Amino acid sequence: MTADPPTGPAADRPAPAAPAGPGSLRFGYGTNGFANHRLDDALAVIADLGYRGVALTLDHDHLDPFAPDLARRTAAVARRLDALGLAVVVETGARFLLDPWHKHAPTLLHDDPARRVEFLRRAVAVGADLGAEAVSFWAGVRPADVAPAVAWDRLVAGCATVCAAADAAGVRLGFEPEPGMLVEDIAGWRRLHDALGRPASFGLTLDIGHCRCLEPVDVPDCVRSVGAHLVNVQIDDMRRGVHEHLEFGTGEIDFPPVLAALAEVGYAGLVAVELPRHSHAAPQVAARSLDFLRAAAERAVAAGHAVAAERAVAGRAAAGPGTPSDHPGGG
Repeated sequence: MTADPPTGPAADRPAPAAPAGPGSLRFGYGTNGFANHRLDDALAVIADLGYRGVALTLDHDHLDPFAPDLARRTAAVARRLDALGLAVVVETGARFLLDPWHKHAPTLLHDDPARRVEFLRRAVAVGADLGAEAVSFWAGVRPADVAPAVAWDRLVAGCATVCAAADAAGVRLGFEPEPGMLVEDIAGWRRLHDALGRPASFGLTLDIGHCRCLEPVDVPDCVRSVGAHLVNVQIDDMRRGVHEHLEFGTGEIDFPPVLAALAEVGYAGLVAVELPRHSHAAPQVAARSLDFLRAAAERAVAAGHAVAAERAVAGRAAAGPGTPSDHPGGG
């Protein structure tokens, strides 16, 4: 399938301006890291700390898409976001929203994915009504009794259905490779993108920690390789081979080059902190995270200035004496 660029309510909003450098990146925070807060309170804390956006995971207590009066509640959240000056992306990684017994079940890979498909359709509708910059989702873990080829066919069919809903609503999708899932890396996303016919609405959600966890190249190179497809970025620290979302500075990632790479590729979306297991100390963790990211952005800017200065010096040396570069008034 192929698709035209998104149109509709979300697409009518002006696109964020491309960042001029790492210091212009827009940082957000995920509500899955505020699971013990009411949504209104979580949004207020996130805004008061100085974040510019929020990654909103639809869940039981955070805009439940299956509870009554969804349109009214979504409109109230939209007003709240606008009042707080927060941009938004919609996330769909709620653990037990669809099945109280089984985490993330059903997925698009299960024998009966109907409830997952309906959830994603509702997420797209919510995203459109909120003016979300993207709606993010993933493949899921392949059930043991489902053959890999069958699981793949189900995933392609399910994603095609979600793409159709997104196209109709004017919403951009960000598909996230997730370690341990059927599509766990950038190569898997590319294969899926091709299988769908490279629809314009089917972008990439990139978790920076996942790049360190399992991608074969350095994290900044991961960013550069997919810059044209990025619609959503999650950020956290991580160690090689271990899928555990860590606070910044406790893993192995060097963040200034990562932020520089995001600016280099012209990424203009939210860069949202993804710490889903830190709700017990959410305000403190969120405050530390923003301080860290701002400092990392400042170091990235300083490093960029240093590189530019070195290049300028090298250029003048290569030009040699007596050239127009040394004599501004000369011909």
